[in-house]
Amino acid sequence: MTSETQNLTPSSIPMGSLERNDSSPRTIFSNLMTVLTVAAAAIALLPLVAVLTYVIIKGASRLDLGVFTQLPPAPGIAGGGFGNAIVGTLVMVGIAALISVPFGIMSAIFVSEFGGKSQIVFWIRFATNVLSGVPSIVVGVFVYGIVVIKSGWSLGVGFSAFAGGVALSILMLPIIVRTSEESLKLVPQEIRQAAVGIGATKFQTVFFVVLPSALPAIVTGAMLAVARAAGETAPLIFTALFNQYWAKGIFEKTASLGVLVYNYAIVPGGPQYINQQQLAWAGALVLVVMILITSIFSRLASGKRTY
Repeated sequence: MTSETQNLTPSSIPMGSLERNDSSPRTIFSNLMTVLTVAAAAIALLPLVAVLTYVIIKGASRLDLGVFTQLPPAPGIAGGGFGNAIVGTLVMVGIAALISVPFGIMSAIFVSEFGGKSQIVFWIRFATNVLSGVPSIVVGVFVYGIVVIKSGWSLGVGFSAFAGGVALSILMLPIIVRTSEESLKLVPQEIRQAAVGIGATKFQTVFFVVLPSALPAIVTGAMLAVARAAGETAPLIFTALFNQYWAKGIFEKTASLGVLVYNYAIVPGGPQYINQQQLAWAGALVLVVMILITSIFSRLASGKRTY
């Protein structure tokens, strides 16, 4: 140890500065990356803001009480609405949820809790991944062939809300299966071990402990699937078609907001079709608001964790 080292005391050691140096390369790089991140986020949000703004500008002026209670008008007739399309959309999405939610959750429970590493679990996951990438119009053609038309072993129920609900349930199923499986995996293993430790069977552990713990996240996945189904148009053209009047049952042609917007958006540009074009924008706005509300509910549900 040198004499210089021996003479050092705590008061004589120079202290480093904690102040941020704005001219240092590290600080400049950090500021640059922050700016780039904010810019990327703004660019990602730009399409959503642009779509919402344009739909609100074009559709809000046509909204009134009659839009929600009256029937679609014929060309050249003022007024009217799309009350039947709103009801039809809710009915078909409800039918789809009744079909897809139980099957989707039960499939996820089997894959996550009972299937282990068996081959059937592999094929269920593979089929789910493939089904999630199938175009919606292909699903519509498929349901048209096995549910709508009368030929061979087809059900032959005709264009109806039931057929539309079946098509939407196929689109919803992979979303529910995948989100429910991931929700069940988020439940800590300690909860399962605690249930088994107090004498619960595998069935009791899954259905009375694990499933209630994962329920908020499962509800979130189901709501996202509902939002996806509510905005579909192509499969409903092949299954539910359209109806200018109130449907009297689920086995009749049924109007939907997606098909109404499509039908009224492609009408000719003559003055007698201005009202229908305005209704198309109003229908688009209502549909966007319905999907937005569904998404908000899903976010609220995802925040209510029980574990």
